[in-house]
Amino acid sequence: PAVTPAPSFALLQVAALERQIFDFLGYQWAPILANFLHIMAVILGIFGTIQYRSKYLMMYAVWLVLWVGWNAFIICFYLEVGRFSTVCASSSAPFPQDRDFIMTFNTSLHRSWWMENGPGCLVTPVMNSNLAPEDHHVITVSGCLLDYQYIEVVSSATQIFLALFGFVYACYVSKVFLEEEDSFDFIGGFDSYGYQAPQKTSHLQLQPLYT
Repeated sequence: PAVTPAPSFALLQVAALERQIFDFLGYQWAPILANFLHIMAVILGIFGTIQYRSKYLMMYAVWLVLWVGWNAFIICFYLEVGRFSTVCASSSAPFPQDRDFIMTFNTSLHRSWWMENGPGCLVTPVMNSNLAPEDHHVITVSGCLLDYQYIEVVSSATQIFLALFGFVYACYVSKVFLEEEDSFDFIGGFDSYGYQAPQKTSHLQLQPLYT
């Protein structure tokens, strides 16, 4: 079947790599792990399309469902929807690890890279602050045209949109491959031709042997 994977999968791969780069800059270990699995899944989808493997495309479609769920979690996390709003309200400490550092598995004090590097953000260090843990410093961020939470939400929403497109594409291509497999007989060729193997005839006649 004439199926070209380049336009659709290339866009998904570029978006995943872009997400991975900014998560690396912010040391967001949980998203980094999820992005790595997503990149591997996209490669699996590309391989399945090129090699006409419908099972690989089905696995890719299943992963996209999980990927949509993960990005929905990210949106709820940054918008403080539901339980996250309660966690945020109950975290009165200067460094509320229950919420702000969940993306780093509580291994560092890093947050989203966009927090300090968003459009228009002005970062001012606070000198001689007693609030900072050892080997860290306190900063104030002001003047941002768009808060980092909304940038992360837009990024996750974009991933959900691309995942839905990829899911439809994977299901369609997988269906095409299955139909092609059903219409092809791997032993006798195409069933529609009614192919039958030629029968060999022998002109040799055996005579009884007398002693």
